[in-house]
Amino acid sequence: MNPSDIGKAYDQITHLWASGKFDRKNGIDAHKRAIAFVKNNGAALDIGCGCNGRIIDFLLDNEFTPEGVDISNKMISLAQERHPEIKFHHQNICEWSPPKKYDFITAWDSIWHIPLNEQENVLTKLVSCLNKGGVFIFSCGGTDDAGDHKDDFMGPEVYYSSLGINGFVSLLINSDCIVRHIEYDQYPELHAYFIVQKA
Repeated sequence: MNPSDIGKAYDQITHLWASGKFDRKNGIDAHKRAIAFVKNNGAALDIGCGCNGRIIDFLLDNEFTPEGVDISNKMISLAQERHPEIKFHHQNICEWSPPKKYDFITAWDSIWHIPLNEQENVLTKLVSCLNKGGVFIFSCGGTDDAGDHKDDFMGPEVYYSSLGINGFVSLLINSDCIVRHIEYDQYPELHAYFIVQKA
């Protein structure tokens, strides 16, 4: 599946995130841990921002100036309705060049949808968009080895990929980042997240 297919799939399931049943605390404790390393609460970017604005709200509450990006047209439309004052980008992160440097970048449950052969390029691009001392938090498939798969757990079929834990670590170290934290936050599920800082 290419990213535009993922966007179309998410267009069909925005209700899962817009519903009052969605846990708006999902991922927030991890983000609290991440901002403890931040040196400057300046520009922030929420990749795969979705529609419910919980991470945008968190960034605003912590005095960042956030922007959002998502491949789903419907997610972006709903996000813009919720936060008309925020700049949102309807873009494919594999092709898009962020317009500036950021002090904080988050990609929670999002970049695992990009093609496996794009993971290295996208992660390298994102850490290059961090200011010195900037922090990047992202969730990933906490597998031992690189790989990909599809499933239809949420309804439409979606694609997932991971470089594997050691693959991510190697790439991040080679990209002039310090790995500050790795956690399997939903163990025994293979859901993991990284907090890294630009050296």
